[in-house]
Amino acid sequence: MTLTGSAQITGVIGWPVAHSWSPKVHGFWLDEFGINGAYIPMAVRPDVLALALSALPALGIRGVNITIPHKEKALEMVDEADDLAHKIGAVNTISVEKNGQLLGTNTDAYGFIQNLRSNAQRWSVRKPALVLGAGGASRAVCAALIDADVPEVRVCNRTFSRAETLAGDLAGPITAIDWFDRVQASTDVGLLVNTTNLGMVGQTALDMPLTKLPPSAVVTDIVYSPLITPLLENARKRGNVVVDGLGMLLHQAEPGFAEWYGRIPKVSAALRDYVLGQENGS
Repeated sequence: MTLTGSAQITGVIGWPVAHSWSPKVHGFWLDEFGINGAYIPMAVRPDVLALALSALPALGIRGVNITIPHKEKALEMVDEADDLAHKIGAVNTISVEKNGQLLGTNTDAYGFIQNLRSNAQRWSVRKPALVLGAGGASRAVCAALIDADVPEVRVCNRTFSRAETLAGDLAGPITAIDWFDRVQASTDVGLLVNTTNLGMVGQTALDMPLTKLPPSAVVTDIVYSPLITPLLENARKRGNVVVDGLGMLLHQAEPGFAEWYGRIPKVSAALRDYVLGQENGS
């Protein structure tokens, strides 16, 4: 749609940022609601992130998403961040207040849990969860699972000390698991989550044998390129319910859009088809 001088501008800050699918998501909702606004990608080098964030109020920008590699640094640069952002240790959504203050939050945990609830109705929160990886995404996933009252969250990482650090930082029923014990740790879980980039396009496949995983367990991967990773394909072949990572991306965008534009968006089949179609060039 054609913008006017009163267009409400938002966007995503990252380095690089050309790969981001967020402009497709927010652009779909802007068109759907007929909002006079735009969501634009902003390629910002790490050394000028503070300058870019400080300029948002002066430019009249209502808010931005923050993506790799800026999420952790952005937490230190906003005027205020909520408890969840501090717990996760990263900010992925910033709102610009009328007084110019920057308020930060993290919607990755919300996006993860909503994706599960929408696409894996048989997932049981009463069973333990095994989370592979101990980076920023893992922190968001673990925080979401703790808030969902999962009885035990097992964090398994190739560098064990990082799993220990994550378990120590997040209050709750979290156990650090050695990478060599990952198969044994899956024997009684209700959920297996891959938060690493293994299995992503250009990366090696994740080495996670599913021989002891219960048939009732749900398997999800935060990777969405490819949509069905080798882990998900292997799980699906043996009868497990699988949930791809695209839904997490779509759902994590909901709170920011609602805050910035005052309209509550919906993650629909039409949105998903649009994003996938755009990515495939159709």
